[in-house]
Amino acid sequence: MLSRDGVDGMKQRLFKTHKFMAHKITQDCIACGTCISECPVGAISEGDIYKIDPNVCIDCGTCADVCPQGAIVAE
Repeated sequence: MLSRDGVDGMKQRLFKTHKFMAHKITQDCIACGTCISECPVGAISEGDIYKIDPNVCIDCGTCADVCPQGAIVAE
């Protein structure tokens, strides 16, 4: 997982060529935890359903790709 400085630096470099649109976790989430370990920037936090911090998410889509419920969608 990248440090907060690493995330900010990555976003700054990528922002020039990529418009960020954070993903969100829908009510279909079963809180299995698969997405948390796959997020390269640590944007996902636990709760009744998991949540993605849009200020940290780099829109890579890895979380959506691994979600067994299909509960993660582009915002």
